[in-house]
Amino acid sequence: MRPETLAAPNLEQIRAARERLAGFVRPTPLIRLPPDAMGAIDGAPGEVWLKLENLQPIGSFKLRGAGNAMLSAPREALNGGVYTASAGNMAQGVAWNGRRLGVATSVVVPETAPATKLAAIERLGGTIVKVPFERWWQVLQEHGYPGLPGLFIHPVSNTQVMAGNGTVALEILDELPDVDTVLVPYGGGGLSVGIAAALKALRPTARVIACEVETAAPLSAALAAGEPVPIEHRPSFVDGIGGKSLLPEMWPLAKEYLASAHTVSLREICDAIRLLAERCRVIAEGAGGASVAAALAGAGRGGKVVCVVSGGNLDFATLGTILGGGVP
Repeated sequence: MRPETLAAPNLEQIRAARERLAGFVRPTPLIRLPPDAMGAIDGAPGEVWLKLENLQPIGSFKLRGAGNAMLSAPREALNGGVYTASAGNMAQGVAWNGRRLGVATSVVVPETAPATKLAAIERLGGTIVKVPFERWWQVLQEHGYPGLPGLFIHPVSNTQVMAGNGTVALEILDELPDVDTVLVPYGGGGLSVGIAAALKALRPTARVIACEVETAAPLSAALAAGEPVPIEHRPSFVDGIGGKSLLPEMWPLAKEYLASAHTVSLREICDAIRLLAERCRVIAEGAGGASVAAALAGAGRGGKVVCVVSGGNLDFATLGTILGGGVP
């Protein structure tokens, strides 16, 4: 059942998540993008840094939120199993943590989920339930799937999930305490709000800008209209972000915690993925490249900018097309 209200995590919850995840989640590197990689961008950021969440054991930041939600739940709540709804990365996060904790896991996935992510879920022992995209989105809206046993962990609208995601900000501040802007891919808002909640407490002058893809940008539309509005959703290789609408319970949090939203094109994301591979030897998936694409387009102008490379789970065929200069 969807919560009527949803709270962002506070600093105490985010710090507790960091302690809880120690030994489960590794701190990821923060590296600087070579200055000449930015090209001739008018008003480009002074420094661009990459927070490489693609180097987590499952290739995605989702390990943090899934792990914190499961580790903070009473053990008896886990005994009947755990399930989530995910296009792939949260599914892997739940399955990876389930295997480590000895908990059975299931995942409701859209039929459009990429083969690379489905294969990873199966390797980790997760049971896959495939449904049409519309039905999958309904699970996200309703916070559950009748017939599946166990504890449902929402991939976005869960305070403990957001607290786990907020640990990314603590690590950024450990290495770059004077960060000015953090660019974060926006799928449902769980990562961006979690990061922004930590920064608001510890570095209130820092901005968090949500990065969306042109094929589905519900936050940009909502900010322009002053409220959530219907949008056109076009499936693309960028499967980790780009929902068909804004989750209603996330709208108040997005308005409060996020400075703005920036939309990038599929071509810009491909250019960013290729740049990361060529100049940094980093493989990013579509969502993971969105923040870098936004930086290359001039988002976060001035100061020190961190791009959260949220994941790196990209089909090899798709990567090959991108490296060849195409758009899948």
